[in-house]
Parts: sequence; C-alpha cells; structure tokens
Amino acid sequence: MNRTKRKIFETSMDLFAKKGYDSTSIEEITSVVGIAKGTLYYHFSSKGEILDFLIVEGLKLLEHSLEIKTRNLETIKEKIDAILLVELKVVDKYENLISLIMKEICGNEDRNKKCRESVYSCVDVIEKIIKESIVKGEIKQCNTREIAFEIFGIICSGILIRYENNGSIDINKMANQYSQAILKGIEII
Repeated sequence: MNRTKRKIFETSMDLFAKKGYDSTSIEEITSVVGIAKGTLYYHFSSKGEILDFLIVEGLKLLEHSLEIKTRNLETIKEKIDAILLVELKVVDKYENLISLIMKEICGNEDRNKKCRESVYSCVDVIEKIIKESIVKGEIKQCNTREIAFEIFGIICSGILIRYENNGSIDINKMANQYSQAILKGIEII
C-alpha cells in the first residue's frame, strides 16, 4: 500500500470510528489527508469502498494472524492462549478499527452485512479449532459456534476494559484470565 492510500486508510478509520460512517464526508477525509478529491478517487471509488476496504482487510489480517499463530500449536490451551493474545494485541494496536467494526456490525445495509460476513470468517477459524479439539478428545462436545463467538467477543471486552483503564490494558494478564475462564467453561477432558 503506497503512502497516500495508507494515509487515506488511517484517516478514514479514525474519522469513521470517532464520528461514524454517515457523519464523515469525503471532503473531510480529503481535507485531513491533505489531498484533492481526484486523488482519493484514484485509490477508492467511493466512501463505501473505503469502509469495505477497512473492514474486510482489517478482519482478513486478524483471521490470517489467528491461523498463523495457532497452526503449529498442539493443545486447545495453547491455541486459546494464542487466539486471545492476537485479539487483545489487535485491540491495543488497532482500537479505531475494532471500534469501527463494532459500530458497523449492526444494521441491514450492505455495509453491515459485509461487516458481519468478515466477522463470521474470523469466527469460522476459531470454530474449526474447537471442532478439532473435540475430535482429538481434548474437550467435551459443545456448541462450537457459540463458543467461537464467545472467544471472538473478547475483542469487545478488551475495548471496554481499555476505555475503563484510560487507554491501557495488560494484554498478558487479560489473556491469562480469559483463557482460564474459557478453558473451564469448555470442560477440558
């Protein structure tokens, strides 16, 4: 991604997260970035395309990170620990992106549906890990989809705790606490 596109990406993410998608104009984005509208339209055809890019690419990065960090791990505990660390690091580093996703997940417009589809793709990665653990006999039978959503939902908790603590979180401590609660809840055999 070139410097101009990255600046559009970062500025849009910040404005959408703080003001909301509907309240942010193309003019405002171009003004903050310091470019002409034509330059923005060279990179993105519309404000909607910018939003789609932010959400889809952001969640693809999360999904890819989850796959990479869990790929060579053996036990469900190791995998849950890795998932939680990835999620909380994403919250810590990309708070605006996660806030934007949480704002855009609800609703019936195309952008809301695309956002949910991207979240579901991340949840699929987590669910696959849980199903594999059941097959391996590590954990008891459970509703794998619901458990996967609960684990993905740690992102929301991380954002709230970050706000409560004036922008800081102890990632390792939080990951450890969540891991203990999740592992207890899924009944390791």
